Amino acid sequence: MTVSSFHPPSRMLMGPGPSDIHSRVLQALGRPVIGHLDPEFILMMDEIKGLLHYAFQTTNQMTLPVSAPGSAGMESCFVNLVEPGDTVIVCINGVFGGRMVENVERCGATAIKVEDDWGTPVDLNKLADAIQGNPGAKAVAFVHAETSTGVQSDAAAISKLAQDAGMLTIMDAVTSLGGSPVLIDEWNIDACYSGTQKCLSCVPGISPVTFSDRALDVIRGRNHKVQSWFLDMNLIMGYWSSEGSTRSYHHTAPVNTLYALHESLVMLKDEGVENAWKRHQRHHEALKAGLNALGLNLLVDEAYRLPQLNTVTVPEGVDEAMVRRRMLSDFGIEIGAGLGALAGKVWRIGLMGQSSSPRHVTLCLAALEGVLTDLGAPTGDGGASDAAQKVLLS
Repeated sequence: MTVSSFHPPSRMLMGPGPSDIHSRVLQALGRPVIGHLDPEFILMMDEIKGLLHYAFQTTNQMTLPVSAPGSAGMESCFVNLVEPGDTVIVCINGVFGGRMVENVERCGATAIKVEDDWGTPVDLNKLADAIQGNPGAKAVAFVHAETSTGVQSDAAAISKLAQDAGMLTIMDAVTSLGGSPVLIDEWNIDACYSGTQKCLSCVPGISPVTFSDRALDVIRGRNHKVQSWFLDMNLIMGYWSSEGSTRSYHHTAPVNTLYALHESLVMLKDEGVENAWKRHQRHHEALKAGLNALGLNLLVDEAYRLPQLNTVTVPEGVDEAMVRRRMLSDFGIEIGAGLGALAGKVWRIGLMGQSSSPRHVTLCLAALEGVLTDLGAPTGDGGASDAAQKVLLS
């Protein structure tokens, strides 16, 4: 068998992740490799920490990129904070709340589930009841921006309920960081993890995390070793510590990927994180106008809808998988399918990071309208791109 170099096709990425990447970030990947303990690399590490402080809106000392994807960021929070015999209250309103339960149980702890319908946010009354019924629980874990449904829950209110009961908070911000407000210090979040491939528009494979001082005290005071050597923050602290230039070797960091993360965070800082939040909201409004023109509905109520992840209800009689295939094959545009309870019922259209632009919105709507028309599906009044343009030009 003859194998030649791989050359991927050009795509417009508008699914649930990864998102499109700016040429500046791609160019950063190709810069010369230096050692992961090189003094110049250590300087860049400190800059990444500072830039992540800005993205997370925190002053937490332990804020760093885990050298693995968002799933490892999730695991790092649980394995460091949760010990055998602990109880953790887990809010589940989509796929990723269920993954939190898996992490809790694999730590030898008990998960108390607070379950809500997919497409709805965490019910604060249900959570309050669970907290009252489990006063010895160590933490409350929840997904801020549920990627499987496009729902955003009230992180500030959830955290206050936990804090008032003396419990830690563990928050998933994989889809929200850089796309909608994430205010770690203001909300008093103790541990949070995200991913680089969504609103930060970096390559996949890195998970930014942040831990409060209270969380670090819990980690340092554990009764058992952290079950994961690689994700043990007691060890990682020695590599990412900002105290002096001497670092303890822990692992060989993904040097070039961190170049890319640094560049994407510089771009976020240059834009201004609040401007990035506004940009995602504006393009969501334009997409919504175009979808409305086609007679298509969004699954999630507007009050708790994610602007960067739009869950569109598939019209009755339409082959949702065929529409996605045609979007990809005919136009090179990737949109996502539903997961779990929403499989076959929705499309997930991402407007994340570099994929949140007027060009992405208008081309996606034009392609979607063309495919639906060709398949004989109803398209309302049509003119989806024109409807979006009216919002973009207003």
